[in-house]
Amino acid sequence: MRLEITRKTDLALRAMIELGGTEAIIKGVDLAERIETTSPYIGHVVSPLVRAGWVVSVPGPNGGYRSNVDLAGVSLLDLIETVEGPSDDDRCILRGIPCPPVSKCALHDPWTRARTALLRELALTRISDIGNTQGVERS
Repeated sequence: MRLEITRKTDLALRAMIELGGTEAIIKGVDLAERIETTSPYIGHVVSPLVRAGWVVSVPGPNGGYRSNVDLAGVSLLDLIETVEGPSDDDRCILRGIPCPPVSKCALHDPWTRARTALLRELALTRISDIGNTQGVERS
């Protein structure tokens, strides 16, 4: 498991916060501007959110995107895994392959505990909690 997320996940989080703050349809170009990305890239950012059913893509000249979910029902872990893929793999932090049960690496047990704690915290953190904090940092 990586200890960082990609720019795409950062933008997806910002898009969820922007869309969750209104029931209105937000045009792609406006959403891109609000989350500080380009219009051509907004579709890549929002497409995993649409596939998850959290965002609705409305076609046409008056179309755009709107939230389809209560942000309190979506965890940060849900969002990360929707954009990045599953985070729960059993690759060894040192070897890059699963630790064999009979010859675990020196970091296996502490890393497993730390990874479990991190995943638990991400699962408990709701997007609504992040969206309600003052000054969400823009990277």
